[in-house]
Amino acid sequence: MTPKPQSVHDEQGPSPAKPVTEYIQTIRVPLTEEDSTRIRRKTDRTILVILCWVYFLQILDKTVLGYGATFGLKEDTALTGNQYSLVGSIAPIAQLAWQPFSMWLIVRVPHRILAPVLVAGWGVAQACMAASHNFGGLMATRFLLGLFEAGCLPLFSIITAQWYRRAEQPLRVAAWYSTNGLATIIAAALSYGLGHIQSDVLKEWQIIFLFVGLLTIISAPLVYWRLDNDIPSARFLTEQEKLQALERLRANQTGTGSREFKIAHIFEAFLEPKTYLWIGMTFLLNVGASVTNVFGPLILSGLGFDKYKTTLLNMPFGALQFIVILVASYLAQKARVKGPILAVFMAPVVAGLAVLFALPRDDAVQNALMGGYYLLAFLFGGNPLVVSWIVANTAGQTKKSAVLALYNAASSVGNIVGPLLFDEKDAPAYHPGLRACLGIFVAMVAVVLLQWGNLVLLNKWQGNRRVANGKARVLVDRSMQGRYEVGDDAEEGEGEEGVGGNAFSDLTDRENDEFVYIY
Repeated sequence: MTPKPQSVHDEQGPSPAKPVTEYIQTIRVPLTEEDSTRIRRKTDRTILVILCWVYFLQILDKTVLGYGATFGLKEDTALTGNQYSLVGSIAPIAQLAWQPFSMWLIVRVPHRILAPVLVAGWGVAQACMAASHNFGGLMATRFLLGLFEAGCLPLFSIITAQWYRRAEQPLRVAAWYSTNGLATIIAAALSYGLGHIQSDVLKEWQIIFLFVGLLTIISAPLVYWRLDNDIPSARFLTEQEKLQALERLRANQTGTGSREFKIAHIFEAFLEPKTYLWIGMTFLLNVGASVTNVFGPLILSGLGFDKYKTTLLNMPFGALQFIVILVASYLAQKARVKGPILAVFMAPVVAGLAVLFALPRDDAVQNALMGGYYLLAFLFGGNPLVVSWIVANTAGQTKKSAVLALYNAASSVGNIVGPLLFDEKDAPAYHPGLRACLGIFVAMVAVVLLQWGNLVLLNKWQGNRRVANGKARVLVDRSMQGRYEVGDDAEEGEGEEGVGGNAFSDLTDRENDEFVYIY
């Protein structure tokens, strides 16, 4: 049985015989809102900055493929038919194949080692794309790019979950995920600038690929230098701050990281309906996201712009992505719900697809077509909400790793299917692909609402379990409160004594009757 947390301070602190995590499991550490704020800011300056930079690089490396196409990639490498679509799809195919290994690596390999290895690997693959002269070369290098990128999003999601309170997670996920928009802006600016370089040796698209690849490679040592594995080994926190950093996460009930890979967690993840609802909404969402990443510049060029204007016009789209991601996550944090916000943000996407589908490719409606394309940026508010929704509702390190690997697998399948919906013969209107995407986002809203109802039922089930175990049916979910409160559930209310004792035991949300699901 897990020892009941004490509120007294009868020990001097952790010792080699009693590790930090074991100590914090039995002892309540004094913590004020000021302490919590100071630790959060230190974590932002160290951990969050690294997450933002690395995720920016990943999206930058992914996005430049579309700009390569506008600067002659398809012609110079003699791509025909659906070959460009296949080049766009091979990276997510590699990500899909790698997910079982990624699930294990994220649990077993220290994050400070795993992250820089992944960064260096996809940086080399991106740089090598510049040396590709045919379909086979592009497929091979793009496959390796996807292979090394496969662990990035699930790894970053777990890192966010093990450093931040649940109330803080949406904006932190949004912070690094919003670099989607910044990468789109920078990729457009870089492509515009580098595309003007005249060289007898390298084509414009080769210069672009080589530049972003080398930028990624030189960032790998920086990641190793700055990143820490977990709170107990954090170099930027004092010994007292490490204890306080763990204490402020007690109400999460999701643990702070474990190196033990538990097969039982995998089975539990695969047997839960909510896992498949996450998979469904992720797949549907990323079909649309892949369309804008791979075909966005081509859709714009289909509106009648030359390659330089096409590149520049994608910059406002990136800015809108950035704003939408932050606004969606801010609203979710303030409202303390994610499902309704996610459903609302899909409505502009449906409207934008409808505009692109219904209007002719005509100069007279060019502004309306541009507006419809820019509305697609609202879909980028979806992924960070789904990620933060998953990590907040999944406990147990192995289970969380498994569910996030499945999330990434579903995202990869969406990225595979998305480009295949758009055939070269349908250019410039791409009506069949747009019609399919329209139906996909309507279905997306339905799946979000189903998950919302499912989580409501799970909370009722958890309440029944607590009553059967002699605890209060309703617990105060302090992890979702904006301010950290000095009082804790262990000291409040009849039947609530000992709440928080399971917080660092690496229990799953199903195993821990004190876990509260959020909507």
